[in-house]
Amino acid sequence: MSDRYDLVVLGGGTGGLVSALVAADVGARVALIERDRVGGDCLWTGCVPSKSLIAAATLAHRMRHADSVGLAPTDPNVDFAGVMDHVQRAIRTIEAEDPPERLRDAGIDLLHSSGRFAGPGRIEVDDRELRWRSAIIATGCTPHIPPIPGLDDAPLLTTDTLWELRELPARLVVLGGGPVGCELAQAFARLGSHVTVIEMADRLLLKEDPRASELIASRLRAEGVEVRLGQRGGEVRRCPGGDQELVLEGAGEAVSFERIIVATGRAPTTAGLGLETVGVELGDRGAVAVNSQLRTSARGIFAVGDVTGLLPFTHVAAHHARVATPNALFKARGKVSKTIPWVTFTDPEVGRVGLTEGQARERWGEKVKITEFEYAKLDRAITAGEAYGFAKLIGDPRGRLVGATVAAPGGGDAIAELTARIARREKIDAVSQAVHAYPTLAEGPARAADEYLEARYTSPRMRALTRRALAVLRLLPGRR
Repeated sequence: MSDRYDLVVLGGGTGGLVSALVAADVGARVALIERDRVGGDCLWTGCVPSKSLIAAATLAHRMRHADSVGLAPTDPNVDFAGVMDHVQRAIRTIEAEDPPERLRDAGIDLLHSSGRFAGPGRIEVDDRELRWRSAIIATGCTPHIPPIPGLDDAPLLTTDTLWELRELPARLVVLGGGPVGCELAQAFARLGSHVTVIEMADRLLLKEDPRASELIASRLRAEGVEVRLGQRGGEVRRCPGGDQELVLEGAGEAVSFERIIVATGRAPTTAGLGLETVGVELGDRGAVAVNSQLRTSARGIFAVGDVTGLLPFTHVAAHHARVATPNALFKARGKVSKTIPWVTFTDPEVGRVGLTEGQARERWGEKVKITEFEYAKLDRAITAGEAYGFAKLIGDPRGRLVGATVAAPGGGDAIAELTARIARREKIDAVSQAVHAYPTLAEGPARAADEYLEARYTSPRMRALTRRALAVLRLLPGRR
């Protein structure tokens, strides 16, 4: 193995894997350094296990509520160990798609170790020094543990560790009401835990449309989840009987628990990389600072994925890799897309792309165009016994689509079409004019666009214009 490479990649998660494979596919000499398991958070502790857990929880919930489609409801016998076996099977199945052998067969030198920048063009790996023309930092992030007294001694779980559980906690506290906290709270509640969510903000899903936040909070409460908003943990203490409890700061209340999941965010993994030796600057919360081309402040060094502190999603890391790798190898000048969707996989799902209504109103005031459609009126949602949620489309003063929220069954799938339309700078009209298969959940946004057009073409001004036009047409000779 030569120690000179066109590209050295630090980190074998999604961003690192895609970077290495793209580079190898065009004939570059690539080294990929990963100190743990190839696949990163998404495969081992994030998307794959959480969505596998959600699938089991969703089925359990549907069994309890089978009367929504005319069947006799039944209380499922939840074998939590069996559910976690399903989670592990899903991980192993997806792991097989990108085994280390595939990387080596592609010509990538895979090094299971830690790397550290030793100076411009040099990275130390164990007793070797690799020489590189370009480098990509893709080291991801780790769970952030808030400084709550007693928390370190509690039966603490994070998304890195909860997949080792084999027994369902009877009483569970979830710290944090963001996407991860809401997804896990709902899943565990549906599997049989008594769940309490503690969120210090005044609503869940703080980055989403307020109406979506209210919808998810009401759904969680309806399913037995205690949602405590505007509160934070003050300390964890042990009770005389052996239980533990979280004392809420300033509230004078305490919530007892068997296990506590911390879902209060994640911090970029940059310690020990030697970034100071090559002049890589860090930004907010220790993230690697990058520009729109994913270049760092150091010559020849780029960064992708969660370590940049930008949107922390697997599809974003893959997109970053496809932008950064040509830039790194060929001095290209590709830029990160400004139109990126994301999904919170609660029930209902919350799909989001572009601006929220609040953000649009800050920019254009009352000139912004807003249209909504209730899934209570959507035929496919009614037939499936899931007639709840909404689709909201946001337009600029000219009616161009600039944002969308679909908080409804299938919202994550429906957001894909809207992302493409925003990227092409299309108008809300285009969503209505495109033919959508009936009956599908994807019709929701189209029905919202229909209502936008109906309101516009049936306005008093438009009706006056059409009446005058029709009056003129009546005077013209008719055709036989």
